[in-house]
Amino acid sequence: QVQLVESGGGLVQAGGSLRLSCAASGRTFSSYRMAWFRQAPGKEREFVATIRWSDGYTEYADFVKGRFTISRDNAKNTVYLQMNSLKPEDTAVYYCAADPRGGYRYTRTSLYDYWGQGTQVTVSS
Repeated sequence: QVQLVESGGGLVQAGGSLRLSCAASGRTFSSYRMAWFRQAPGKEREFVATIRWSDGYTEYADFVKGRFTISRDNAKNTVYLQMNSLKPEDTAVYYCAADPRGGYRYTRTSLYDYWGQGTQVTVSS
């Protein structure tokens, strides 16, 4: 059973930084695609960033390019989201997701079989 556990959320002022972690367990993840999504109150869950575990290839949503960085640590089975230059509009619950097939439609929530419980990020102005 795949388990994803997020941590690292919190309250930060605009312009600040946070690093989210997603600890993955229960499988060998070498063929997986991992991703971060977020959901603000009253809005749909939206894609933030993704990484292929096998080769570290990454893609980002336009609104985070240049500010957020996704990475993985193979030894720790952990995926990170480094968030810099945070804005109030980044406030949301951030979710880690895993796709065992390494699919290409990575912005779609339906691609992902496994989800974490989410971690709250609040950016004050």
